[in-house]
Amino acid sequence: MKNTFIDNYNLNDWLLLLLRVSLALLMITHGYPKLEKLLSGEEIKFYNFMYLGPKISLILCIIGEFVAPLFVIVGYQTRLAASVSAIGMFVAAFGAHYNDPLSDKEHSLLFAIGFIYIFIAGAGKYSLSKLISNK
Repeated sequence: MKNTFIDNYNLNDWLLLLLRVSLALLMITHGYPKLEKLLSGEEIKFYNFMYLGPKISLILCIIGEFVAPLFVIVGYQTRLAASVSAIGMFVAAFGAHYNDPLSDKEHSLLFAIGFIYIFIAGAGKYSLSKLISNK
């Protein structure tokens, strides 16, 4: 059975836009302080992901928590950006917070679940990718 209310008002696309923008904005609030840390010029003390060094690990974290969410917000290369953020959140939960209790991993895991949904669903109708593909 078809739900005409949802179809007539593109509710799925509006809800996907709401999820994309709200989740990515919340993620940026975690990434921006890390960007400031990188640009401050002070010594970087950060989780050393795969022995790449704290600075490279911080840069990768900034990509996942600041840059990729910007792409998710505008809806450009959304699936790729969402997957980068989701992977970053799994690294945060099971790498940086490996020995921490579940309550400390919870935020990372909730973000990961949201970005996985966006990865599966795509950007939706209200996105830069859709605007570009229609030209």
